[in-house]
Amino acid sequence: MHRPGADPANMQISDFLCDFSGREWDGAFPMVEGHQGSLISGDCLTVAYTEVVLQGASSAEPPYRCTMCLEEKEDPGWQSPARPEAMICKRCIKQSAGRLHKDQDWEWRKPEADAAG
Repeated sequence: MHRPGADPANMQISDFLCDFSGREWDGAFPMVEGHQGSLISGDCLTVAYTEVVLQGASSAEPPYRCTMCLEEKEDPGWQSPARPEAMICKRCIKQSAGRLHKDQDWEWRKPEADAAG
């Protein structure tokens, strides 16, 4: 997500916000980009992965539109408690986690079942 009122011709790092928390990106934490500039922070991705992939929970009420892939979904997904309009499908959670897990610029790792409690 881009900060409302940001100049598309002169985007600053602080103009990029996590769609799921609204947190401003400062370049010090990992972020994954989806379609049309949608973004999910590593922290939000950790929560979504833990709840949906590891625990088999779903907080997104179907049908919902995934913020990352922009598709209508019926399958399990995560709805942000901070920004209820932001939802991510299980497929996008897994793809984003795979991408971030392999990114050598960040120490982010996929949560593991025993760490999920």
